[in-house]
Amino acid sequence: MTVLADHHRTRPGDRTPDALGFTASHRRTVSWVLVLTVVLVVSLVFSVGFGSVHVPPSDSVRILAHHLFGAGPDPAGDGAGGQASDLARDDAVIWTIRAPRAVLGALVGAGLAVAGVILQAVVRNVLADPYVLGVSSGASVGAAGAITLGVGTGATAALGDYALQTSAFLGALVASVLVLGVARTAGRFTADRLLMAGIAVGYALSALTSFLVFASDSAESSRSVMFWLLGSLGLASWSGPLAAVAVVVVSGAVILTVAGPRVDALNLGDGTALTLGISPERLRLGLIVLSCLIVGAVVAMAGAIGFIGLVVPHLARRLVGGRHRALTPVAALLGAVLLSWADVGARTLLAPQEIPVGIITALVGAPFLLLLVHRMHRKEP
Repeated sequence: MTVLADHHRTRPGDRTPDALGFTASHRRTVSWVLVLTVVLVVSLVFSVGFGSVHVPPSDSVRILAHHLFGAGPDPAGDGAGGQASDLARDDAVIWTIRAPRAVLGALVGAGLAVAGVILQAVVRNVLADPYVLGVSSGASVGAAGAITLGVGTGATAALGDYALQTSAFLGALVASVLVLGVARTAGRFTADRLLMAGIAVGYALSALTSFLVFASDSAESSRSVMFWLLGSLGLASWSGPLAAVAVVVVSGAVILTVAGPRVDALNLGDGTALTLGISPERLRLGLIVLSCLIVGAVVAMAGAIGFIGLVVPHLARRLVGGRHRALTPVAALLGAVLLSWADVGARTLLAPQEIPVGIITALVGAPFLLLLVHRMHRKEP
């Protein structure tokens, strides 16, 4: 196991307060949160302007300002003749299609980053990512079942218009219950048992997904499953479960930030946590459940997007250190920014054809992982 040995390493002077009582570490965290917040807002505004349909930046800003703040006339009803038609088209593209997609991308990136922080803390392994518990494999089974059986028909008809997302989330919950049931023995969790249970359940559910794809007699259904497995933000809409994903992700980030000192104590060892009056087993279980809920929610909406939950926590640690109260908001914002721009690449590189966003994140994340492995090798005695 690769343990987070340098988890609490601090820089000289980080804990020395200034005249206002703020430490250098605190000032650095606040600075990065502010910078990344501005970068995220700018990224979201710019991202809605990219796509197969060109919309001038000025029109994009005008449309967003109208819908968000009520500023200016309605773009969909302004102008005359052909100009009005073009403005109505641009309004539909920007606000109805791209804006919810941009918001979903930010939420998914933030959720995967937070889940990655949680899992790396729970198992104390720098190579752990949100999918190590098999939750995404459960979501894949649910999604594959909904697609191959026919979304909105047969067994999935009772789930309504959001049969795919609902089936995927239910599959993620089932996988979570299975992993927790297998990993918990005599009322206790260990990192090794959790990892082994997640890997075993993940492989079994991945095999079931492959069987569903193989057994399907529809080439289009098989292609849809494979596209979903590689990750896509195309299901985003204002009328969909976007608000539910936002609640889960934001709540998870807030909970982990508030519980940051307790998670720091857990990383120092169960003995240290017990000395501070913290139950390691209870805290570990709560963190696992929180991670499963976040991963289940984002994977149900966007499919299995890899590397964000693995790479972003390491980048955030290099910016603000390993304290979870600082690490969590920075990782969430950084994940949101990175996935927002990954989606821009997915929509524009082969426009009008869309690339699964998971391919973009893998192309960016794989070199970073190789660099991480190289750095770990250099540190070995």
